[in-house]
Amino acid sequence: MKRKILLPTDFSKNAWYAIQYALELYKKDTCHFYILNVFSATSDIMKNLINLEPGSELYEVIKEKSETGLQKVLEMLKLHKYNNPKHNFETISVFNNPLEAIKNIVEKKDIEMIVMGTKGATNTSLIAYGSTAIYVMEKVRNCPVIVVPEKAKRNLPKEIVFPTSYKTHYKRRQLNSLIDVAKKCNSRIAILHIAEEEKLSEEQLENKELLEEIFEEVNYGFHTLSKNAIETAIDVFVESRESDMVAFINKKHTFFGSILSQPLVKDITYNSNTPILVMHDLRN
Repeated sequence: MKRKILLPTDFSKNAWYAIQYALELYKKDTCHFYILNVFSATSDIMKNLINLEPGSELYEVIKEKSETGLQKVLEMLKLHKYNNPKHNFETISVFNNPLEAIKNIVEKKDIEMIVMGTKGATNTSLIAYGSTAIYVMEKVRNCPVIVVPEKAKRNLPKEIVFPTSYKTHYKRRQLNSLIDVAKKCNSRIAILHIAEEEKLSEEQLENKELLEEIFEEVNYGFHTLSKNAIETAIDVFVESRESDMVAFINKKHTFFGSILSQPLVKDITYNSNTPILVMHDLRN
């Protein structure tokens, strides 16, 4: 089966590293990679007033820059002597806003995974994740995404941290992406519970048992940390064990809200050097 992987790029260093990460992650799989660049109007207000119809001077200039950039990405792959016979590439240049373009490609091409950088060309050290990465994590609900920081460790995950409250009744299909990555990389899944109670309820125990069934084909273990700020607890756990990835289930409207006790995903700063796998609660 040929996998279909979407690699959005704005030609930043972070986007290039995310591409390299994806190629390494799927090196043993037959894959069709779609390298997507979304071009739009400039930040110049007067130029934005121009009707950006195909054929207009500004549109054609921006489009040519996008297509040239995509060709340079392919040239970079050749320069790095990247020649995996199992992989082929298709470049896509489209005029749109990034979120809508990614949504459309995911639907049209039946994409099974998005791999992208955390921050783009407007990289700033003041935030952990750029706006496009945040929107994709929150809004593209029919496809999982791996978000790769520029300073992430240059190795595939040997341990993936999966934080849970045990209050969710998981479905196996929701966690298939995590299981797939774990099998692919021979990773151990560290199921992390940050305890808010002295002992688990009957419902929590049942959900914990369900996770044992779901993860029966991979290496996993249960871990508990005493009550603490959740984002701090995850950060400490990841750093102390040198874990390589953190995986979440994104519940609609509460991504990072319930897990990281932060009202807005744009405020998250933890683990900014650790790749994140975001899956989705398919029931909402």
